[in-house]
Amino acid sequence: MKLLMATNNKGKALELKAVLKDTPFEVLSLKEAGFEVEVDEDGHTFIENAIKKAKETYRATGVPSVGDDSGLEVYALNGAPGIYSARWAGGHGEQDLLIEKLMKELQGKNDRRARFTCAVALALSEEDIICAEGYCEGVILNERRGNGGFGYDPVFYVESKKKTFAELTADEKNQISHRSMALKNLKSKLSERGVI
Repeated sequence: MKLLMATNNKGKALELKAVLKDTPFEVLSLKEAGFEVEVDEDGHTFIENAIKKAKETYRATGVPSVGDDSGLEVYALNGAPGIYSARWAGGHGEQDLLIEKLMKELQGKNDRRARFTCAVALALSEEDIICAEGYCEGVILNERRGNGGFGYDPVFYVESKKKTFAELTADEKNQISHRSMALKNLKSKLSERGVI
């Protein structure tokens, strides 16, 4: 069964493919499937945005589609940047601007705990939508470390790995990331329903 990823973000697409590789789905990006779908992320929660992406992609293509929305929630900033993580500093996902703004907002704050949150929604049809969430706890460093990943990865430090997300290999990240946790939870729900 074909499964479309409702994203144009190359980093997300690679992570989604890696985590879903052991399912019976043939996982394709929108580009690989020859589709262009732009979805306005105007929901108030991660799950609302994920559902909207999955439903609109399914509606446009007729192919089961998985949408996700994810972001960084910093405790000392009352959960900001949250659903606005990619566009928090203006632009969309411009790493340098995002990290500079985060460092500025955290100046003088002792609590540097944060978590990455991911919500995924799989639209098997317009009415049949399965949702799941995943989290990864960490702390925000004062300086960047590592060259991998995207977004806030160079400053998001995971205690259990003693590395930032940007220092982890793709395999290491896919074992613990918020996106992989959400997808693993989604796979469990699909298994319970006998879909996989």
